[in-house]
Amino acid sequence: MIEQLWHKSYASGVKKSLDYEKTTVSQALTRSAKKFPDHFALNYMGKRITYAQLDRLVNSFARALKDLGIKPGDKVSVCLPNIPQVIIANYAIFRIGAVTVQNNPLYTERELAYQLNDSDSRIIVTLTLLVPRIEKIKSQTKIEKIIACHIHSFLPFPKKQLFPFVKKDMVRKITPSDTVMLFEDIITKHPGDQLEEKGRWDDVGALIYTGGTTGVSKGVMLTHANLSSNVQQFAAWFPDLKDGEERLVGNFPVFHSAGFTAIQNFNLWKAYEIILVPRPEPKINIEIIKKYKPTFLPGVPTIFVGLLNDPEFRKLNMKSIKGFFSGAAPLAADTIRDLKQLTGADMCEVYGSTETSPIATVTPWGGTIKPGTVGCPVPDTDIKIVDIETGKKEMPQGEAGEIIIKGPQIMKGYYNKPDETQKVIKDEWFYSGDIGKFDADGYLTIVDRKKDMIIAGGYNIYPVELDNVLFGHPKILEACTIGIPDSYRGETVKAFIVVKQGEHLTEGEVMDYCKKNLAAYKIPKQIEFVNDLPKSTVGKILRRALRDMELAKMKNL
Repeated sequence: MIEQLWHKSYASGVKKSLDYEKTTVSQALTRSAKKFPDHFALNYMGKRITYAQLDRLVNSFARALKDLGIKPGDKVSVCLPNIPQVIIANYAIFRIGAVTVQNNPLYTERELAYQLNDSDSRIIVTLTLLVPRIEKIKSQTKIEKIIACHIHSFLPFPKKQLFPFVKKDMVRKITPSDTVMLFEDIITKHPGDQLEEKGRWDDVGALIYTGGTTGVSKGVMLTHANLSSNVQQFAAWFPDLKDGEERLVGNFPVFHSAGFTAIQNFNLWKAYEIILVPRPEPKINIEIIKKYKPTFLPGVPTIFVGLLNDPEFRKLNMKSIKGFFSGAAPLAADTIRDLKQLTGADMCEVYGSTETSPIATVTPWGGTIKPGTVGCPVPDTDIKIVDIETGKKEMPQGEAGEIIIKGPQIMKGYYNKPDETQKVIKDEWFYSGDIGKFDADGYLTIVDRKKDMIIAGGYNIYPVELDNVLFGHPKILEACTIGIPDSYRGETVKAFIVVKQGEHLTEGEVMDYCKKNLAAYKIPKQIEFVNDLPKSTVGKILRRALRDMELAKMKNL
């Protein structure tokens, strides 16, 4: 690997380039089961499943899928929250050489029908609660069988003692039929002894859909090589962490690329314990810290902000926590500072996209923490900053431009969309659509999304920069800025602000604060105080949703 600007910031023991094992993540699970058979792999509300048990469950479900006619290359949709069945299903699909298709269980019928059709899925594994929804759209898809999972199947206590977020109507009784079968019925009918691995290194192992925030969602084809290489890149970032010795909180949903790799694949590769969280909330995280003493706590910024605003969290004994992971949105400097003061543990911010499997950069473990940055490229990952207009001219260090990425974790392409693939992959470089810049130490700062850029009076304004400034105000909990039509400037800036509980803030105070921290042309011209902001399932603030709502409101005036 050519010496790069960021290599000088790598922690001691982190290699610039790796000699990759050609081991799939499914093979790695079997290896972990042989090496640590009695170590806990999954912890679901107190129900602990060992590595030996998990590997056998995967083999049993793999045999069940084969009996249903699933062959290498076939697509099987998985539409589940973070419960044991999501991991069992994914690894069973890997093991027989089929392709797992990740679906968000919160999607509407229209969104699900689109993804099931687009992916050519033959079977769907989902919650009993969602079976009526799938049956309603089944005729519009290629789905042949529905495998239904009870949310309470692996609970260590009776189903009548439901945990907080489960309503009684979620425990739906399903009558098996020719097209609908129960997960627990079919898995118990098949032996769990070792099964021959059919997933091949260069074959597609997963289809994970992009959020569709820039148009119709696209199925990102990730090969076994992509998935395994990205896990190995991430594992190499932490040379002092030993296999079988850590416990991570599963706040990122597995159906999202962050959870798929950083929660599911990474932890099973390293034989760590995954504490599954079906619905991440600060209170649930507090209970997990008290009961299970996790060593790493991943989460989106809203989780950490919520925890820090809870007096109970600040009183916890958090000596077990070695570090935090965050992604999806920038973290405020005071959030990083407060977590460090409370626990002594460092925050690792992660950047990437579904198309990069998803990890591209991480804050150096044990290195300098630079709030506002997303760390440095992981081993064997090359990143350039190029001009926004042509994408061909490399920008000088310190200047913003489009982020392009090359490495073994770059997707094979978009499923059945060669034209879309060609737009973003050029000469092995993935054009991310994100705007960023490097500092002198090789730390990357995300300035904004290319499509979110506001052009006001001829000036380019990046909303993320404005958000970060607003986050710095001691009375502001959350903020999001957007561009709205303006007859004079073309566009102008509007800020939506959530004030911290118990605080009072005026528009004038916000304006005065912005004048001290922003150039005049960047200062929001409109401010709206709101109780909350629209967010994705992983807690990312949805700027586009805010913009759409604002435009609709303006049309109705």
